Amino acid sequence: MADGIKDKVAVLGMGCSRFGERWESDAEDLAAEALVECLEDAGIEKKDIQAAYIGTHFPTMHIGKAAPPLAVALKLPYIPVTRLENYCATATEAFRAACYSVAAGVYDIVLALGVEKLKDTGYGGLPAAGVLGVKPFMIGSNATAPGMFAQLGTAYSARWGISMEKIKDALAHISAKSHANGALNPKAHLRKVITEEQIKAAPMIAYPLGLFDCCGVSDGSACAIVTTPEIAKSMKKNQNVVNVKALSVTVSSGDEALNTSWDGAHFATTRIAATNAYKEAGIKDPREEISMFEVHDCFSITEMVTMEDLHISPKGGAYEDIMSGFYDLDGQIPCQIDGGLKCFGHPIGASGLRMIYAMYEQLLERVPEERKVKNARLGLTHNLGGFPHQNVCAMSIVGLD
Repeated sequence: MADGIKDKVAVLGMGCSRFGERWESDAEDLAAEALVECLEDAGIEKKDIQAAYIGTHFPTMHIGKAAPPLAVALKLPYIPVTRLENYCATATEAFRAACYSVAAGVYDIVLALGVEKLKDTGYGGLPAAGVLGVKPFMIGSNATAPGMFAQLGTAYSARWGISMEKIKDALAHISAKSHANGALNPKAHLRKVITEEQIKAAPMIAYPLGLFDCCGVSDGSACAIVTTPEIAKSMKKNQNVVNVKALSVTVSSGDEALNTSWDGAHFATTRIAATNAYKEAGIKDPREEISMFEVHDCFSITEMVTMEDLHISPKGGAYEDIMSGFYDLDGQIPCQIDGGLKCFGHPIGASGLRMIYAMYEQLLERVPEERKVKNARLGLTHNLGGFPHQNVCAMSIVGLD
């Protein structure tokens, strides 16, 4: 009988490029930047990698819609290399595929790598329908990402009877917290502290979302090399090893858009994915057991409702937790510990692995004191791709033995 992934796979090494407007580099350069760090951290050579899973969403630069261009650029040694995508869950899917292949006993050492080069498309947001050969996935001229996600705010207000002024206060605190964290991270794109007053005074994009409630557009890459816990311990003697505790993916059935049972104030996929992930990891009370997490803060309202969808804040209680500092870096469960999408931007193929990299760094205590999460044992990552009413949610939970 299937019993999940818990403690069947370990992270041998990780790497992450600097995120930002990387005009001087193409996607292959960014992937190589992340891989060099990853190999050094893992203590292996490329010839030791037995298979690789590459995540990219848009066919930018030379990569196209297949794996060979990256395999050639990275000089991977005639091994199976598979390219995959699944909206904003793409990088986590690459990680999941690599982990499952190790857990299945097919390979001992596998690479998962995600990369995206968005700035070169020339768009301020994600490329629009028809760009770069992408099939249209937006219906209606007003169906913008900020416009659709902004509606979570008014729906949440109506559902829980919380005023829009309070919601805007919470959103400002969320963004200010993430910018404060990102300012400490040398690999983040945006590294400037922003006050809550500046956030509230910024131009409105889609009510209640202002400029600083929206994540930026960046280039970047991140990767992981995974193996069995036994191999990891043999290679990392007298060192802590980060194990995979759970991997969960849930995709909308379409019900949210087709009937009136959905209140528009939460993500059904996240609630289900979280329940499944906690069961797989053996977590009974996430509010007490999770040490830190990274969520898909494409917009600050997304982060707010996700606090509840992850079963950490009580339903209707995210406002109180946010304003009390519960999710601040020195709070009970720090969120967006490296700055999140808010400060790294969202190169789609890289984001999920970048989030896991943030957990990995903290668990192994490889960050300076001002960035450190105290007594970190379990880290959670959350990706959300698509629209509020139709999306994919991907989660990972990693931790120490």
